Amino acid sequence: MTSFPEVHPARQPAGADDHRPVVLLHGGNVANWMWEPQLSAVTDRLALTPHLPGFGARTAEHWPGLAGAADDVAARIRELCGDRSVDVVGLSLGGVVALHLAARHPDLVASVLTSGAAVERVGGAARATSALQLALWHRRWFWKAQALAFGLPADSHAPYVEHGVSIQRETAAAMLAEVYAGGIPDGLERYPGRMLLVAGEREPTVMARSLAALRRTVPHAQTRIAPRMHHVWNVEDVDRFNAMLRAWLGGGVDDWLRQPAAAAR
Repeated sequence: MTSFPEVHPARQPAGADDHRPVVLLHGGNVANWMWEPQLSAVTDRLALTPHLPGFGARTAEHWPGLAGAADDVAARIRELCGDRSVDVVGLSLGGVVALHLAARHPDLVASVLTSGAAVERVGGAARATSALQLALWHRRWFWKAQALAFGLPADSHAPYVEHGVSIQRETAAAMLAEVYAGGIPDGLERYPGRMLLVAGEREPTVMARSLAALRRTVPHAQTRIAPRMHHVWNVEDVDRFNAMLRAWLGGGVDDWLRQPAAAAR
């Protein structure tokens, strides 16, 4: 799984140049392979799933901070796409990095879709759970339990565990400390592009507070709640997430809300 490619060419080359590339930014306990279920929804365009520093094929690297990660992604986009603007999608940590990317490189980012992006301070049970996670970081049974909790397919559990134990604890600690401290990226209020901010209905309340804070900062942003969904709902309900992705990239917003939800896990 750590060798999951960063570049996924359009599978429908006829007319593919009419669409902007889409960049999918992964969460913090996983890597770019978390987006494999979404590739079938973006076959009409170039899809990029970059490895964030410290994760996936880059676990030997140190976490450069959210701003540094955004600059790293921007450099990778320019390397692969030149001066073309892109649509950016991020979940969890990837969503927060996407917001920093839009704030720091607005000329590069035509639109932003985030889910589960926390910009308010995370405290309480989530912070306590984080401390427990760090204490157990290199225990394989911990990562096996995480795989079950995320609803990953059975054949992906072993690679997921191998990736989890390969992440440096220092990387995880630095990343979590920065994300949990909260904060809206400087300059985000000046971002002019389309923006859709989503949280799962069954996520911690900090996500709903974050949506409200972001909406105050970027009044033209649209916010939605995904009914019955938890944090990692791109695998919890692939069909609904993909419907949202297709609708957003096609210029719509709410068609996916009418998609029947998968049975709760």
